[in-house]
Amino acid sequence: MQGGGGVSCAVAGEAPTPGPRRRLGLTIDPAGDVEAPAERVGRLVRESPVVIFARRGCCMCHVMRRLLAAVGAHATVIEVEEAAEEAAVSAAAAAAVPALFVGGAPVGGLDGLMGLHLSGLLVPRLREIGALCG
Repeated sequence: MQGGGGVSCAVAGEAPTPGPRRRLGLTIDPAGDVEAPAERVGRLVRESPVVIFARRGCCMCHVMRRLLAAVGAHATVIEVEEAAEEAAVSAAAAAAVPALFVGGAPVGGLDGLMGLHLSGLLVPRLREIGALCG
């Protein structure tokens, strides 16, 4: 699975590039090693303070990114394209895709993010992990 293994990355707020989707930012397969989906998910979560795993074109992911951007945090969005990767994300997050991880800890889906935000715990948590811009 060298060269991506079915996972593509995009940073929230980035304009899409014309042509083929590009893979950027995170190391998908370090040094050409092939990782099991669960290991890959764990590593990607550790590499970025705020990570959303979602399917391409997911409207709930869009809402999650917009809420995070509104409070000053920009999430790394990982698109899962294979069933094994989606299963690994769902198991790690104890939630279906889209799944949010903040500071390496699973938050859940959109309902988990909204719960954190409405309880007033989202911004302090993002500040704690250094994920707020500015």
